[in-house]
Amino acid sequence: MSNRVLALAATAVLGLTVAGCSSGSSSADVASVNGAKISRAEYDGKLEAGPQGKAALNQLVQSQLIDQYANDNHIDVSDADVSKKEDDIKSKYPPGQFEQILKAQNLTEADVRKILKQQLVVEKAVGANVKVSDADIKAYLAKNHATLDTAEQVRARHILVADAGKASEVEAKLKGGAKFEDLAKQYSTDPSSKDKGGELGFFAKGQMVPAFQAAAFSQKIGVVGQPVKSPFGYHIIEVEEKKPATVATLANSGEKIKTLLTQQQDQQQIPQFLAGLRGKAKIEIYDDKLKDALPPAPPAAAPAASAAPAPSAAASAK
Repeated sequence: MSNRVLALAATAVLGLTVAGCSSGSSSADVASVNGAKISRAEYDGKLEAGPQGKAALNQLVQSQLIDQYANDNHIDVSDADVSKKEDDIKSKYPPGQFEQILKAQNLTEADVRKILKQQLVVEKAVGANVKVSDADIKAYLAKNHATLDTAEQVRARHILVADAGKASEVEAKLKGGAKFEDLAKQYSTDPSSKDKGGELGFFAKGQMVPAFQAAAFSQKIGVVGQPVKSPFGYHIIEVEEKKPATVATLANSGEKIKTLLTQQQDQQQIPQFLAGLRGKAKIEIYDDKLKDALPPAPPAAAPAASAAPAPSAAASAK
C-alpha cells in the first residue's frame, strides 16, 4: 500500500511540476547553448505534447474531481486523519528511509499530505460498498494456511571470525564478561551485522547454512554457544529470543484477513469509482496538444454497480 501511495505521489508531483513550468512567461528563455537560446515556448511545447505533459494534465483533472466530490458530498478529512495515515506508512520503513524516498522523488511533505487526504476521501466514498463477511474470512483462511501459518523462528546475534584460534579468543573474552555487541563491532568479519552488534534478527529454518541453523535452533536463550564452523568461518552465536510455530486461526488472523480482503475490494471498486467521476464530469481541454491527454469516457455502469457513488481520481491513490 505504501509503495503505491508513493508511486502516486511521484505522479502527482510530476503533474504539479509540469504545470508550474508551463505557467511562466512564454517570451522568456529557459536556457542557452553556446549562445543559442532555448525559448520558454519551445520548452513548454515539448512538455505539453509529450507523455509527461499529458500525464500531468490527467493527474490534475483527477485531483480536481476528487476535491469537488468531497465538497459536494460533505466528506471531511481532518489533518489528524492524514497524519495517522502518514505515520502508518512511515512505520513500515526504517527510520529516515521514508524521507529519503520523498527526496529522491522530488516530493514535499505537503505533496504527500494532499495525496493522502484525497486517498482518504476516496476510501470513504467507496467504503460503504465494501463488505467482508465472516464467511469470506473463513473461506480465505481455509485456502491460505500456507501463507498465514508461521514457522518456528529464532532471533540471534553472532560474531564471525576467520579461524578457530580467533574464535577461542573471542569466546574467552565473552566468558570474561565482555559485551557481545562490543566484540562483534571489534572482531566480526560479517559486514552486514558487525555494526549492529552482530544482530541478525528473526529467521526460520532454511534461511541459514546448516551448521549455523542447527546451533541456533538448539541453543538456550541467553547462552553463548561454542564456536560453530561454516563455509564462512567460525561463528560465536547467542540466541536472544524464540518464537514457536503458529497455526493461523480466526482468533489470531481474522483481523489481518479482514484488512486484506477489504483492501482487495477497495482496489477493485476504486478504479470504477474514479472512472464514474470522470464520466459524469464536463471536462474541456483548450490546448490542442493535450486534446488526447485524457482516456476515453468510460461506458455506462452496469445496473449492479449503479448504486455505488460515481468514482474517479482517488483510485490511483492506492
